Amino acid sequence: MASTRAAIRYAKAILDLANSKGVAEVVNNDMKSIATAIETNTELSSFIQSPTLKVEVKESALLEVFANVNGVTKGLFHLLFENKRFEILEAIASEYNKLFDESNGIEVAKVTTAIPMDEALEAKVLAKITTLSDKKITIENIVDASIIGGFILRIGDQQYNASVANRLQVLKRELAQN
Repeated sequence: MASTRAAIRYAKAILDLANSKGVAEVVNNDMKSIATAIETNTELSSFIQSPTLKVEVKESALLEVFANVNGVTKGLFHLLFENKRFEILEAIASEYNKLFDESNGIEVAKVTTAIPMDEALEAKVLAKITTLSDKKITIENIVDASIIGGFILRIGDQQYNASVANRLQVLKRELAQN
């Protein structure tokens, strides 16, 4: 999903509006739900992307699916209806999340693990994070069995690789050199 300049403009405008109404965090949660729903539900994604469906149908369906969202979020649906731009909704939601985190000094740490993180591993990862960043961190766990064990931590442009696959790779290189 490419983030378009238009998606960034919409996200900034929605964030400004949400901030002025004091609901930026509520709208951020709406946007997370929307992005996840579109990303994980192919039917919803196809429905939003469909060039043959009328925008009225798309707006009323979104208002039904996301009935509990904030008024600002519902306002976004109406804006996309007026401008016939529903296809960029997922990009707008993702951009909003990024902008919200930036404006609140929150950085996302992507942690890749072979299996979902338990509390012990999360504590280890958080200890490592404090050595890499002094910002507030939210952890996003990506599960990838190919790393075998351990974890790979990425914060912004920094990466710390403590995976078993990486250690095996290093060992292999050392053995090849000897």
